[in-house]
Amino acid sequence: MIRFLLVVITVLSYLILGIPVLLVEWIIGKFNKQAKDYSCLRMVQGAFKLILWITGVKTTVIGEENVPKDQAVLYVGNHRSYFDILLTYSRCPGLTGYVAKVEMLRYWLLRDWMKALYCIFLDRENMKAGLKTILQGIEYIKNGISICIFPEGTRNRTDEMLPFKEGSMKMAEKTGCPIIPMAITNSAEIFENHLPFIRPCHVILEYGTPIYPQDLPKEERKFLGAYTQQRIQEMLDKNAALL
Repeated sequence: MIRFLLVVITVLSYLILGIPVLLVEWIIGKFNKQAKDYSCLRMVQGAFKLILWITGVKTTVIGEENVPKDQAVLYVGNHRSYFDILLTYSRCPGLTGYVAKVEMLRYWLLRDWMKALYCIFLDRENMKAGLKTILQGIEYIKNGISICIFPEGTRNRTDEMLPFKEGSMKMAEKTGCPIIPMAITNSAEIFENHLPFIRPCHVILEYGTPIYPQDLPKEERKFLGAYTQQRIQEMLDKNAALL
């Protein structure tokens, strides 16, 4: 329970102390947008690393060399825990926005930081709004900003991945950017498997080799979500033995 309380205090402190920081960043952005973008990125990454340290999680990272440093990508991963976001975002080499559910817009301050970090908000009940979200992601990628998506559509509470939504791959199909499959093993053991306690555990994060949609056979390109999911499943199966 102590770890849980420390995480809550850290998050609330960051959001409250970040109010004047957001104002300063807004001013900086008027003169140097890149400086503002990267200072926001590194500050949040630092906060996430601190929170992960508080949890006591031990993270084994495999295949990080597969992540290009000189172009935008579409990160695609399985999703079992809130901490998947912290685990992956804290390692992004460049500007990266996450696809989040539109309900996150309700949370003042949190939503402001998310917008500053190029997160995009998906309304799963509104197809027209969902299309606008995908188009926004395509525009970001074209401008050099990576996007991360968890195509199961929600946090999965079972041992089997939910089917990936094929529409989530459109951002890679339309831009030609590489897809970086991410297999996250055992992250639910940090928190979700024993609410409300946070417990130290071993998590494995593996980045697979990039997938270039234009290089795939027609049938695999047609079902790109299923193809990417299979790649992630293979990594999950392999890494289960490493825990």
